[in-house]
Parts: sequence; structure tokens; C-alpha cells
Amino acid sequence: MTDNSTASVRPETRESAAGSEPLISVRGVDKYFGDFQALKNISLDVHPGEVVALIGASGSGKSTLCRCINRLETITNGEITIDGKPLPEEGKELALLRSEVGMVFQSFNLFPHLRAIDNVTLGPTKVRGVSKAEAEKDAMALLARVGLQGKEKNLPGELSGGQQQRVAIARALAMKPKALLFDEPTSALDPEVINEVLDVMTELAKDGMTMLVVTHEMGFARHVCDRVIYMDKGEIVEESEPEAFFTNPRSDRAKAFLSKILPH
Repeated sequence: MTDNSTASVRPETRESAAGSEPLISVRGVDKYFGDFQALKNISLDVHPGEVVALIGASGSGKSTLCRCINRLETITNGEITIDGKPLPEEGKELALLRSEVGMVFQSFNLFPHLRAIDNVTLGPTKVRGVSKAEAEKDAMALLARVGLQGKEKNLPGELSGGQQQRVAIARALAMKPKALLFDEPTSALDPEVINEVLDVMTELAKDGMTMLVVTHEMGFARHVCDRVIYMDKGEIVEESEPEAFFTNPRSDRAKAFLSKILPH
């Protein structure tokens, strides 16, 4: 867990998100796995252009919430809307949702038998009906954007973990999503390559990409995100601007969490 001392990159000119309709809206969501309640009455909004960090100890429900927003998990109660529309249950509408709300996983989830460029072009050609030539042109540009120029023809096994995760980000961006969900995108990486991925995410934030980021990287949460949501035991305990949260948390649970992870 890092607490980088870099200055905030939140653009001063970013439009006030509070005045816009939420892009992602979660209302009264419960999630059970058998008798275990993983999410308890969760409500939150993410507005266009916002970067929101979901933080908390392992097992607090952060990744489950992220997976529910993309409907990789079904919710037990409540409602989730994307751009004002309820989550579709299955079929083409669900595939379209997943193209509009991209997800980057902890474990990359690349197809090991496909080259980097083919991993990136697969979604646009299969789901959006983009021609192969156009998809490859976009993929080349996206791989260059994430610092992988010259690696287009490499298989995932020929790339480092940080490079694989950057291919995964390019793959998500290839669908031209309205928002990106990141589920602990650096937790499977060696420490020396974590910043490769965080730098790409920071650039996306500067460009105004709407992002919900499950992370243990406190420096990123503090200096890049517009808002921090702290979860514990399936509940949202606290929600505030990053500097307020890290310097003056209101709840005892947040104070105890920060005392364990921040340098003294």
C-alpha cells in the first residue's frame, strides 16, 4: 500500500459533478451469498467525469459491489442504474452494458492464446460490429496510449504483469465506455511495476474518464480521486473528499483502518 506524495491531479476545470445526473446510481442494494450478507443497504452515485475510490479492508464488500454494478453478480435487493437505465438481466442488452461500463480485473483476464492487439480488438469487432481494420487501428493507438507501442504482437505470457494489466486497460477503453470499473487493478502486481498501471489510470483521470476504483493504493485515492468511499463489513461507513478523509476521518472504524495502513 503506497501513499505517494505527488500533488493532486484532479483538474481544477473539471465541471462540477454534483450538478449532473449520476452515470452510475446504486440504491438500497443488498447482496447475499447464502446466509452471508456481503452488501448491506448500499447507496451511492458516481457522476460523469468523477473518479471515486472504494477503500476498506479485504472482505469489506468493495469488489462485490464493483461486480454487481457490472452485473457479474446479481443483487438480492435494491436497484442499480447506468445512465438512468436499470441493469439488464441477460442477452445483448447486458453485453452492451458491459461495453459501456468497462471493467479491469485484478487478474488481467486476458486471453492467453491471443496477441495483445487481438485481445484489444475482440470486443469492438464481436460486440460493437466494428470492422477489423478500424478495430486494429484503434487498438494500435490505445496500446501506444498505455505505453505498449511495439508490444502489439506479444502474447500475454511474453509480457510482465504491469504490461498485461495495461493491455487489459486498453481492451476496456477499446469499447469506448462511459465509465470504467477497476477491481484492485494493482494487487496482483510486483511492487516495481505498480506505478506503470497507476500512471495510466492517472492520465485517464486527467482526461475526464469516469472511474470507480477498488484500491489499496492510498496515494492514488488521496491525490487522484475526487471522492473516497470507505466500506467495512458490507456497509458504506464514510464518504468524503480525499483530503478530509485522510486527515480527519469522522468514524472510529475509518480512524482504526487508517491507523493500520498509513505511515506514522
